[in-house]
Amino acid sequence: MKKTLLALAVVAAGSANAGINLYDANGVKVDLSGTVEVQLYDGYAKNEDTTIRLDDGDLSLNASVAVSDSLSVVSGTAFKYESKEVKNDELWLGFASDFGTLTFGRQLLVSDDSGIGKDYEMGLEQISFAQTEGDRAIKYVYDNGTFYAAASHNLGSDNKTEITDGRLGFRTAGLDVRVYGYDAERVGYKGLENFGEVDGKPVVKPGKAGDDIRGYNLEAEYAFGAVNLAASFGQIEYKNSDTKKVQKDLDLYEVNGSYTLDKTTFALGYVHAKDRHADVSHDNVYANVTQKLHSNVKAYAEVGYADNDKIFNEVEEFGYVAGLEVKF
Repeated sequence: MKKTLLALAVVAAGSANAGINLYDANGVKVDLSGTVEVQLYDGYAKNEDTTIRLDDGDLSLNASVAVSDSLSVVSGTAFKYESKEVKNDELWLGFASDFGTLTFGRQLLVSDDSGIGKDYEMGLEQISFAQTEGDRAIKYVYDNGTFYAAASHNLGSDNKTEITDGRLGFRTAGLDVRVYGYDAERVGYKGLENFGEVDGKPVVKPGKAGDDIRGYNLEAEYAFGAVNLAASFGQIEYKNSDTKKVQKDLDLYEVNGSYTLDKTTFALGYVHAKDRHADVSHDNVYANVTQKLHSNVKAYAEVGYADNDKIFNEVEEFGYVAGLEVKF
């Protein structure tokens, strides 16, 4: 029972880190986890020199308290520090049982798990639902090993961003098939902006109305031995929240595969994106190799190619990245 509840709590937190157990007694379990990742990076942007990129800095603290044989109270808080500023990006609590995990607060939404990409940085225009976290979010996750489902909703108030998303999936004998749905209003909304005073009175200008974004992504993965194959197809439409004018209407395809030999994994992926609204498309190929130096440490190198078309402004055709990641 405790193992099941702990697994559900980890799913609710959205963390893949192994974690360090700080305390485990009297039904109380507290874990600390973190990630540090630094890259040597040269992306697709034109006239941009190779640079040292701080790609990831996370610290998470999760707790589970058993209040009965079938129910636990779970909580989590997490911080991001990729820049010099420290940001609290998770602060949630809820309940975990055999019937699933229900959490409330600042947390990642279900759609944050979407995508099959095996790239680190060089996969372009893959499935992106624009905003996949919320400060006023409710999330429910259920997983019995074969069938799994989840839904989340970020409450919108005062014309702020409102998001509803979900997932349905099924896995058996190495096959994992799932579909994500996403419906958001006023993503990027900024409201009215005060930018000064004239004759002692505040001057206010209209802010950004934001975008209404709707879409889905159908994903499938199949693992057999050292080989993992994956494919996905998604559609996303972006509209201006005020005018309802279509900004983008994308079809997104991806196929990729990986092969693991001892502690080394080789991956290759292809992405095709078509904007039906603007009648333009692009193709993208990436390849990488990952070396597992330790169960908590990996090093990787990746190269990518993207054709230069109207979807991306001023992009180079080639890019590369090399990185080192430590998790605990």
